[in-house]
Amino acid sequence: MRTSRALWTISPSKCEIRKETINLALGSDEVLVRTLWSGVSRGTESIVVRGGVPESEHQRMRGPNQGGDFSFPVKYGYSSVGIIEAIGSQVKNLRLGVKVFCLYPHQDLYLVPASQVIELPDQTSTAEERAVLTPNMETALNVIWDAGVSAGDKICVVGGGVVGLLIAFLCVRTPGCQVVLKDPQPRTEQCKALGIHIFNNQNEFDIVIHASGNPAGLADCLSLASDEAIIVEASWHANQLCLLPLGQDFHVRRLTIKSSQVGSLPPHKRPRWTYRRRLALALSLCCSQDNFALNSLLEHPPLEFDHPEFVQTYLSLFPGRQQEKPSTEKATGLCFRIKYPPLKS
Repeated sequence: MRTSRALWTISPSKCEIRKETINLALGSDEVLVRTLWSGVSRGTESIVVRGGVPESEHQRMRGPNQGGDFSFPVKYGYSSVGIIEAIGSQVKNLRLGVKVFCLYPHQDLYLVPASQVIELPDQTSTAEERAVLTPNMETALNVIWDAGVSAGDKICVVGGGVVGLLIAFLCVRTPGCQVVLKDPQPRTEQCKALGIHIFNNQNEFDIVIHASGNPAGLADCLSLASDEAIIVEASWHANQLCLLPLGQDFHVRRLTIKSSQVGSLPPHKRPRWTYRRRLALALSLCCSQDNFALNSLLEHPPLEFDHPEFVQTYLSLFPGRQQEKPSTEKATGLCFRIKYPPLKS
């Protein structure tokens, strides 16, 4: 038996580290993973932490390896990068010491079926850090599929968080596309690194993608779209209302508002694509040394799971909380990561 530690949300905006016992008598198809990094999805986790998941979505919102239930107590998260420490007798496609990705909550050691982990295509330390972006990249892939992005499109992404920047990153790499990012916060460093132009009062876009998480941003998208254009809503607003000006010239311009959600593959992809195939593609894009520029999205310094003020620091990441991070070092990126120490034997 070994003891692991996991982050649990036990009531609105209150978290704690709980110990869990792991039986080292592995099933024949299981692997034991020691966590190196996990990524924080600030948008979704902020909703979970404050207890904002609507009751109607409790089952649909469950993470693959979630502990507990909504609202509380709940162990949540879905971006874990670790190293295999033990392997079941029937696992043939993995080996000890290999770094893997898993959709798992914030926990330093865990046991899962081997089918739930994917080996990192690049085992270097820089690639393992970028691998925490995989769920966001998977969302971005789904969005551009839903949007029908094609060569030469004029595209505006509204919202410069991690998902918005990854969407723009993928669009920029489509031949001939003109891609701009609109966000009230300066994203100069990230846009320069990723080859994205910053919005400068343009309009008449073929595709407008909303990823700000702010209901007002979707209304802004209507004014940016050209006639017959498509507007893709990539944000999840939980139980917030979105007020849209659907009068005036909305119908005359024949605008289309389309939802995109990573929980479902687009209909035109379903005959050939599986969730695992999409996840593997997202992981390979994040790990590829050709995409080293994605490092600009990583926050420095990372959160330290062993730090005595880790829980307080984690809670300070979410909107509406006034407490400051204990670290005095300047934040430089967008994706907050949690770094895990070597486990004590």
